[in-house]
Amino acid sequence: LILIGGFVQLLAGFLAFRKYDHLGGAAFLTFSALWSHLVNIGAGNCEGFTAGSVAFLVLNAFLMILASSFNVVLLCMTLAMELLTICFLLFTLENLPLPFEIVVLSIFSILCFYGATASLANSMFGKDLMMMGPPLFTAESSKKDTGDPPPCICPKSQCTSGLRTIADLLNTGAVCGVPTDTVYALAASCKHPQAIEKVYKIKDRPQEKPICIFISNLDQLRAAAPPISPLLWEFMENVYPGGIGCIIKKGEWLKKLGVGAGYSRVGTQDSIMIRVPDLTVLVHLIDMTGPLAVTSANPSGEVDSTHHNMVISRLGHKLEGVLCDGESDEVVASTVVNCTKIDESGITIVREGCVPVGKVMQIFESVKNR
Repeated sequence: LILIGGFVQLLAGFLAFRKYDHLGGAAFLTFSALWSHLVNIGAGNCEGFTAGSVAFLVLNAFLMILASSFNVVLLCMTLAMELLTICFLLFTLENLPLPFEIVVLSIFSILCFYGATASLANSMFGKDLMMMGPPLFTAESSKKDTGDPPPCICPKSQCTSGLRTIADLLNTGAVCGVPTDTVYALAASCKHPQAIEKVYKIKDRPQEKPICIFISNLDQLRAAAPPISPLLWEFMENVYPGGIGCIIKKGEWLKKLGVGAGYSRVGTQDSIMIRVPDLTVLVHLIDMTGPLAVTSANPSGEVDSTHHNMVISRLGHKLEGVLCDGESDEVVASTVVNCTKIDESGITIVREGCVPVGKVMQIFESVKNR
């Protein structure tokens, strides 16, 4: 039971750090170390108990101060941890009352398991599925001191003016961070090849990795009249809009779609990945700008950005704007499917993302059978 408790705390701390929750991550990793301390007790090893308990006592005192401005659950966990550390000290003095030990361990165990489970659930699903409670107090000075201004223009997605601001920037050749139905992305207008080239420099993205394009609806693709088979049309009708991107054969029809001067900078020489996002604000933005060249908003090789604050802190100094929309709907990017030989040999999965491979193949088999 002790080992399971320590593993759960360790996993919760790892996920908290991935979500850029440094305080929560530090607290859970500290709790994991405390569970390891319990293993030493169970093994009857009394050496170093006093020193270890005093160290936990001092460290946890700082965590208590920080947790009081974070949430109720974390504060309660640090308080229970302080009581448990006192139990350690009493244990070394052989003066630990049994009822006190049972009560403290019970409270600590319940709070730890609830806190770790809530952190795991909320981090995995990106929503507050389990309540953590409000902070006990907030620093008033944070409201008075606005601090440093953001490194780029950061309008809110809920405001029409904010959407127009980002659209105007994109239409003039800027690169902006935008929300999608998966994770946050960098966007550039397909009418400005120099902006697409800038995306590569911002991300340190290898030149051999192609950039896909987003359109607002499938009717735009129909109007461009690409040479697409009935099977591929029906497959795309079943996956758009959503978190699946289809790689299809490239051609001059892309210019009718509105790609324009960026034709040579999107996709490869022979193919292009097209996606229709399932996010209203992004669809409206594309209607205002035309097709956008899009790639995930993170330095190449690093984890995806799941909040506009992550985009601003990591890449804001290199961007002209970021459309702020809060938490992303997913924690991983889209699933990419190669459809260039769909009639001859079916589809192949290039990258599994938010849509599982099994679901993609199920959709394809259903369409193919019809």
